[in-house]
Order: sequence, then C-alpha cells, then structure tokens
Amino acid sequence: MSNSAYIFPFDHQTSGQVVEGIDPAKLWSATPQGDKPPKAGTVRTFYNTPASAVTSVSSLGDGFASKSTNLKRELVRKSVGNAVKELKALEGLNKVAVDASADPHAAAVAAHLALYNFTLKTSPPSRFNPNLKEPIPEKLSFKPLQESKEWERGVIYAQSQNLARTLMELPANMMTPTLFCERVKKEFEGIPNVEIIVRDEAWALEKNMKLLQNVFLSVTHGTSEPAKFLEIHYKGAADKNEQPLAFVGKGITFDSGGISLKPGAGMKLMRGDMGGAATVVSSALAIAKLQLPVNLVVTTPLTENMPGPSATKPGDIFYAMNGKSVEVDNTDAEGRLVLSDAIYYTATEYKPHTLIDVATLTGAVVVALGEIFSGVYATSDELWDNLHTAGEIEHDRFWRMPLDDEYGPQIHSSNADLQNTGGKDAGSCTAALFLKPFAEGIEAKDGEEPAMKWAHLDIAGSMEATRTTPYQNVGMTGRPVRALVEYVRRLTNA
Repeated sequence: MSNSAYIFPFDHQTSGQVVEGIDPAKLWSATPQGDKPPKAGTVRTFYNTPASAVTSVSSLGDGFASKSTNLKRELVRKSVGNAVKELKALEGLNKVAVDASADPHAAAVAAHLALYNFTLKTSPPSRFNPNLKEPIPEKLSFKPLQESKEWERGVIYAQSQNLARTLMELPANMMTPTLFCERVKKEFEGIPNVEIIVRDEAWALEKNMKLLQNVFLSVTHGTSEPAKFLEIHYKGAADKNEQPLAFVGKGITFDSGGISLKPGAGMKLMRGDMGGAATVVSSALAIAKLQLPVNLVVTTPLTENMPGPSATKPGDIFYAMNGKSVEVDNTDAEGRLVLSDAIYYTATEYKPHTLIDVATLTGAVVVALGEIFSGVYATSDELWDNLHTAGEIEHDRFWRMPLDDEYGPQIHSSNADLQNTGGKDAGSCTAALFLKPFAEGIEAKDGEEPAMKWAHLDIAGSMEATRTTPYQNVGMTGRPVRALVEYVRRLTNA
C-alpha cells in the first residue's frame, strides 16, 4: 500500500476533478447508493485511486450549500474527522493531503483532533511516554491542497487543545504541580512576549498577609507534593502597559476529596481535576503562537487534595486573601477554595478589564448539562454574548447559568462569612456564587461601569467525552480551549 492518501469532504451538489485523476462525484457514484442521502461524515475509501494512493471521500451531507455558516463548519469537521479515523487505522500511511476548500480552519481542527489518541502502552511505543529521549512523530502528517493562513490557524487551535488533553490524561504521578510547571515552561520555549513565573508556598503565605489559616494553603495540608502558583504573562498588544485580559484555572492535579473522601470507583478520573489549569495555559499557548494583539495574564493555583495526617477537616475555618472567613463544610469542595484566592490576587494585582476562570468545579453541572455544554456564570451580558458566539463558531459550546444572590442563604448560614458547600440543590450555582465576592471590581461604584467583567466556566461535564464523535475519541477533551482562543481572536479583531 502507498504511504500517501487524500481526503475529500464531498458536497453532493458539486462535480469535477479536484486534483488530476480524482473526481469525488464519480468515485461516489461508482459505489452502491441507498434510498436516502448519506449522513454527513459517511466515508468511502478507494485504494490505488489514483495509482499508489488511497482516497477517502467523506460526505458533507445533503444540502450542504444551504446550511448556516456555523453548521457548515461542523459538517466539515465531521466529514474530515471520520475520514481521518478511517485512514489512521490503515498500516503504512503517513502523508495525507486534505481538500480544505470548504473551510480550511475547520478541516485542520478536525484532522488534528481526530488523529489524537492518548496511550501509555509500550507496543507500539507511545509518543506520550515521559521517559522518551527523542519525540515520536504523529502517525499521520497533514497538508492542505490549498495553503492558507486559516489552515495554519486551525492547526494551532487543535494542537493546543491536544496539549490540554495530554495534561489532563497524564496520571497524577506524572503531572504533579511541579511537573505541570516544568511542562508548561517547555511548551512556551522560544515564543516571544512571554514571561513565566512559578511561585511557591512561601510566596503564597506572604501574599496572604502572613495568615497561617489561609484558604489556598488549606488545600495543600494533606499532600506531600509542594504546591505551586503558576503565572504566564503574554504581552502581545502594541502597548505593553495596556490593561490585560486574565484567565484563572483550577489546578488540582489529583483530587481524592481529602478527608471527605470520594468513592473509589472512578476516582482515577480525578487526574483531570486540573482541567481548568490545563485549558487556560493551552489557550494562552495558542494565543501566544498566533501573536494575537492582547496582553494576557494567566494564573493557576496547583496542588493535590489528599487525606494526609495534616489535612483540612470538615468544619475548619480559614481566611481568604480578601479577609473573608470560610468554613470548610466538605473538603471535596476544594476547587473553589484555591480559586477564591487566585481570582482575588489576579483581579487586584493586575487589574484586568475581564477575568475568566475555568474549573472542573462541580458534579452538579454534569447533572445539569451533561458533557455537551460548558456552564457559564457571567456578570456581563456582553461577555456572555462574546463567549457564546465564540463557542458556537468552534462548536465548543456554552450555556449560561444563573448567578443569582437568592442562592446566597445556602452558603451564608454558618459560623463564617462563607461556607464552601450549599447542599445538593443548585450545587453549581452556589459554587459560582461562592467565587463572586473574590472577583474584585465587578460591582459598579458611583454610577460608573464595573471595573472588571467576570465569567466563571464550570467544565466538570465537558472535561470528558464518554462517547466517540467524528473528531473526539473517548477521554479527556481539552475543552474549552478552542472557544477561549476564538473569543480572544474576535476580541482583538485579529
């Protein structure tokens, strides 16, 4: 078999040769036809067509030309994704040319996402093995039949999402807070306008005004792994002093639940509880590679949550960086504890115009939205609209949830200013409301607009795919990287 192949997303209303010797319409018509038009993503593969090559023709579905722009993009992703899945199962192939004329960006995204397959099995050798001295290339390399900046941009979107998937998939012994920081520094090597700062527990103690009972460090008590506070500063705007955008990501590299121990079944999934951190640093990587004209600050508090001899106990009370007292009702609600200090620090230290935090925060959002949408709590209609638009473009979708003070009694009825859980009802809503007091600058003062827009993204459902889709295997998803990058690209008109 040849080592090369072609992929043709096929609109059934078109005909003619795309490259010499290949007419997708004729190839399609030479195969048995059903009574109904084929579904988008239906693939038919032809061998030695042309000579010494493999050609996959993948349907864009019936009436492609009449669809909306966003639906067309998703049909291209489905079409290319399914073709890649079929080709990567063939032995000997390594070069694939893609007809990207329908949508170069979407085609590039689908090709690289569909190719991804995380494994640490040793035969064949895994490219994810952390002990490798030399990197192993991907099984297939792609090139578009029509070169374009949109294709190149789509490759960066997909590769950044794949990085987030890898960070989330790697087991906790291979992705500690220290190793997370080392990996991030390596990924950003050589990219201009980037500064990376890794802070330690002594710094966290100092920033919390020497309060021994502070919120972020309370989560670190049960683990022997040193906590880290990672900062990424990207200054891509023409004015390096221009007010920045900020991302904050929850970085619990393993969440056992602490003293409020989780059930053992399925606990290994909690290697991905640093999904917020993984997605914001991966989004920052794409933004920096694309050199988007924006100043961006990314912060990620990183620690394990373990039931060690010094672990936080239910009922313990700690003080946050903003001075508020917090009762730990359940040590398994630790994400909001590390985020609270990180959000307040980022808001007050760097005074961003917009702060978006991302976290695998609650099981409640999984019940509410499943794995299809990421939940969004926003203080600004404009910010919500922009996130929603970006999510629809990338089919990395968001759903707005209520950030309403009427949920307040569920988390205010304790011996402290705040309690870190509010009961079963509206669990995702009360978690978001817990974070709200730490988003300094969201309240309007003296009749003026708020100094900062804030959105909290709860990705506990969208972090994992339990069903295979045309361009997403079962496993960690790396969402919402593409939506965040698209949000920033549109924000900067780049």
